[in-house]
This record gives sequence, C-alpha cells and structure tokens, in this order.
Amino acid sequence: MDAAPARRALTGAMSTPAGPTGLSERALGPDLARGFMLLFIALANSHYFVYSDRVFGGFPTDGSAPDRVVGLLISTFVDGRAFPMFGVLFGYGVAQIVRRQRESGKDWWPIRKLLWRRALVLIVLGFLHAMLLYIGDILAAYGVLLFLGVWALRWKDRWLFIVAAFVLILTSLPSEDSLATSSDAADPAMLPPHFLGQFADRIVVQPSIAGLGWIGFVTPFLIGVWAGRRRILERPAQHLTLLRTTALVGLTIAVVGALPVSLVVGGVLTRPSDHALSVLGPLHDATGVFGGFGYAALIVLIARRVGDRQGPVSLAIAAVGQRSLTCYLSQSVVWAVAFTPYLLDLSRTLTTTTTALLAVTTWLATVLLADRMRRANYRGPFELLIRRITYQPRRTAATLSRNSGNRA
Repeated sequence: MDAAPARRALTGAMSTPAGPTGLSERALGPDLARGFMLLFIALANSHYFVYSDRVFGGFPTDGSAPDRVVGLLISTFVDGRAFPMFGVLFGYGVAQIVRRQRESGKDWWPIRKLLWRRALVLIVLGFLHAMLLYIGDILAAYGVLLFLGVWALRWKDRWLFIVAAFVLILTSLPSEDSLATSSDAADPAMLPPHFLGQFADRIVVQPSIAGLGWIGFVTPFLIGVWAGRRRILERPAQHLTLLRTTALVGLTIAVVGALPVSLVVGGVLTRPSDHALSVLGPLHDATGVFGGFGYAALIVLIARRVGDRQGPVSLAIAAVGQRSLTCYLSQSVVWAVAFTPYLLDLSRTLTTTTTALLAVTTWLATVLLADRMRRANYRGPFELLIRRITYQPRRTAATLSRNSGNRA
C-alpha cells in the first residue's frame, strides 16, 4: 500500500485553515516597502488634479519654474515607477498566501477559491472606490489580475519569466495614445461637477480601467510571485547580491528611461514629434517596471540595515505597509474633498508644487493614523474586511445575515 496518499489524507484531516500572517510574524522589508510605496502613489496621482490648458504626460506645462522642477522630479522618479512596485509587492503577497496555505495542508483547489474570493473583494471595493471617490482606482484592476493570475501560481519559474518578458515587450511597443496631451482635470469622470452626474460618467469609464488596466501589471506581478516563492524580501541576507544588483541596475534603467519624457515635463526640452512620443511614452513606462523592482530591492536593503534597531519612524512607516489598503483609500478621501468641483474645488487653485505638498502631507497623516492603529494593535478596517471575507466567508455571511435580521 502506498503511504503517500495516506499521509496526505492524514495531513489534510489534521490541518487547520491558515489565516493571514500575524502582525508580529511579518518581516520589516516588505511592509516598509509598502509604506513608502504609498508615498510614491500619492505623488503619482497628485498632479492629475491640477487644471491646465496645456498638459503633457499628465503634467501641466504652463506652471512656474518650481512647478516644472517638481514635475521633472516626479516624472523621473515616481511616475510609472510606483505602480510597478505595487505590482511586485502584490505578487509577493499572493505567493506568501499560497505558501501558508500549502504549509497548512490545503490542496490547490481550495487555495484558488480563497484567492478568487480575495479578487472579488478587490473588484467590488475598487468599483465602489471609483464610483464614490477616485476614478483612477487600481484595486479593481488588481482584482482582475488576481482572478486570472491564480492559474499562473503553479507555473514553473521559467514560465513566469517568459510570460513576464513577453508582456513587457508587448507593452513597450509604440503607441499613439501613450502620453496624454489634454487636461485630465477637464474630464467629468475625473472631477464630476455634480454628485449624481458622477455615477453616470464614471460607470462608463471604470469597466475599461479595471478590464484593461491589469495588463500593465502582469510583469511585476509574475516577478513578485517568483520572488515570493524564494522569500527574497523576507530574507535579504541570503540574497544580498541579487538585491544590490536589482536596486542599482533597476533604478538606473528607470531614471535613464524616464529622462526623454521628464525633461520635456520640466521644460528643458521641447515637445518631440508625435511619432517620437509614440516610442518615448512606452519606453518611459517599460523602464518604470525596472524602477519598481529597484525600489523594492533598495527599501528591503534599508530594512536590513535597520534590523532589530527599529525606531518610531520605521515602525510607523511599516505600519502603513501593514494597513496599505486603508491608507490607500484614505488618500482618495483627501483627493475627493480637495478637488471635486462640488466640494472644495481646488484644481484651479493648487499647482503641481502645492498638490505635491498636499500628497506628502496626506501620506504623513496616514503614517500617524497607521501608527496609532499599530499602538492599539488594530489591523485597519479594510484589512479586517478583506481578511474576513477571504478566510472566513461562511462566518462573515452568517454575521451579515444575523445583523440584517436584528435590524429588521
């Protein structure tokens, strides 16, 4: 009699479902990277709210000299570089979930269903986020990516790299629509003039963002899955050469690849021809993928140097990473209040520089908020929501039904 099936059956019978990683068990590196990532995302989103008659690559080109300098810096170091880092960390987190579930004895089919539940939560949250707060939502796109990417989790490493390289090359091909040349602030889906009208405008745009936006995140997601399998960000001491090389080469490629566009944003170079832009735009985005890898590696190396000497600053930023979903949505509340025409309507008042300052201030506020939650040993409302639905769907459904009955 073959003992292997019996062992698997015994393991499955004795195993208990693995929940999310406890806060005390989390490695500093990935959380610190997620915390800084939200600063980059805030800066990457901020300039799209500034109204201007002349826009290039999402940046107003008729601002002051400080505005052009700030635009150059954001275009070089942040734009198209923050979201790939998000993709890497997202893929890494998915690999962590899979590893914990497999170690608890679960087979692949229950793991797929768990991840599909998580994907659906992201899609629903992303839809509500886009409708109510910010049309530039990325949660739904990541939900779609996870829903489809579940099938890649059993691929061998070489297929992860092959598909990642193929998609990167595909998205690097010339595109006539790669750089925006008109003001996003004039778009009613971005800044709706009326509360009720925003739903009619956004319901048309959001499905295309969610349905197509995930394509650009495939490459960092797959590389993140590969890195998660090897726990590279959690065990940097075992991968120092790889991390140092990735940080140096990745950030160098990202900066050099950004310069043709960022120098135009900064007013150093004149606007190239449309044909040149069809090449430079995808180049800017493709090299940004390497920047996402580089930033993740650099921050993990910094976390390694911090080691056990964690001070209040590193703990607070890591707390943001542990509550990244709540902090990300909190940013959108600020954008909605500050820039929506029927609220404060500051898109014609603030500049590229002052919106960047608002972005940094907003991030610092989330750092203070997350640190307060850390001290209270509270995960965060949206982290609790997604974990309950992902890991305890029956209990969550029963609770919702019971609460509904009590209200009735």
